Amino acid sequence: MRKLVLFLFVAFAMVSTLNAAVTVWTSEVQVPVLQKIGADFEKNYGIEVRIEQVNFGDIKSKFLTAAPAGEGPDVIVGAHDWVGELVENGLIEPIPFLPEKDQFYESALNAFSYKGKLYGVPYAIEALAILYNKDLVDEIPETIEELETIGAEVADDEVVGFIYPATDFYFSYPFISGFGGYVFNLTDQGYDVADIGLANEGAIKGGKLIKSWFDTGLIPQGANYSLMDSLFRDGLAAFIVNGPWSTSGYQEAGIDYDILPFSEITLSNGENPLPFVGVQAFMVNSRSSNKLEAMEFVASYCSTFETQYELFLNDKRGPVREDVFAYIEGTGGQEVYDILQFSKSASIGNPMPNVPEMAPVWGAMQDSLGLVINGEDTVENAFETAVEKIKTSIGM
Repeated sequence: MRKLVLFLFVAFAMVSTLNAAVTVWTSEVQVPVLQKIGADFEKNYGIEVRIEQVNFGDIKSKFLTAAPAGEGPDVIVGAHDWVGELVENGLIEPIPFLPEKDQFYESALNAFSYKGKLYGVPYAIEALAILYNKDLVDEIPETIEELETIGAEVADDEVVGFIYPATDFYFSYPFISGFGGYVFNLTDQGYDVADIGLANEGAIKGGKLIKSWFDTGLIPQGANYSLMDSLFRDGLAAFIVNGPWSTSGYQEAGIDYDILPFSEITLSNGENPLPFVGVQAFMVNSRSSNKLEAMEFVASYCSTFETQYELFLNDKRGPVREDVFAYIEGTGGQEVYDILQFSKSASIGNPMPNVPEMAPVWGAMQDSLGLVINGEDTVENAFETAVEKIKTSIGM
């Protein structure tokens, strides 16, 4: 199959116009690597690869506007939970072949599979974990209760014991799911979007735990990602919740930090907080006039050991190829340790649902968490309202 596709591609390239080019939308950290392999692609095929930096949070929304009009990029770098929406809108193309597919972790391939077809070439897997400042924390907590106690003890007029962007559902999900809350029930046939578990007994218990941190002053009002990040960089936060993308900045700031995976701390019910697991990949615009060129670039150039290893060096997220992970593990050092710790969190986490019905979940839960934290509504009512909003949005 691969030889046939390559033969067709070479034949097509021989008659393609001199103006053919592959445009890629990606966030900042991937740019240097993609520019390098893009140059190799142009050298081999005479087809330019244009790497355009776009804020990660803007890629999907801009693509949804541009692609239906036959505009925008040929390739996007994005998250697996975009897949369902993009497929249902007919905007991304199935990947017909993937060299050395057996080297890719099945979980990463499954994350980008939808209705039996693969829609992306994965390159990174990630999950949140708890980070702590070793200059402030002497004893590693094994339970959330111990974390609360240690955080309260080290807090003062300057130091914050615990902080994370709690109104962001992505960051609060571990404490909701660990008690039994869930977004959509996962069945053998896929996600049952009619079965929403964000207002069940477990979700309510998780919401009350989150609220208690603000009620006691453990987490300050107004906590957001920027405040959390700056306080930790300044050595003024004991515990935070963050992802693998953050550690290089903390190293540069000289913070003596360590990583506590969610797999190594328990809630009051004895269960672990369960973070969302995210996978990122390269996807091809199905409306692209350069679809064949884009597919060759993504499948044959972005999937290799060398490219995936270089992406790891620039992006510091868990690799999705077994051989890349094994190579990194053998090198040792801080970066390897960090990735292994975050990977432990990912090992117990739940993949973000990749169905289009996931889209309204983020806003509805952010609104409900904000109301709860600010004391404007009860957990029960706010979460039930969020579920009703989600059901209305998806036509249930």
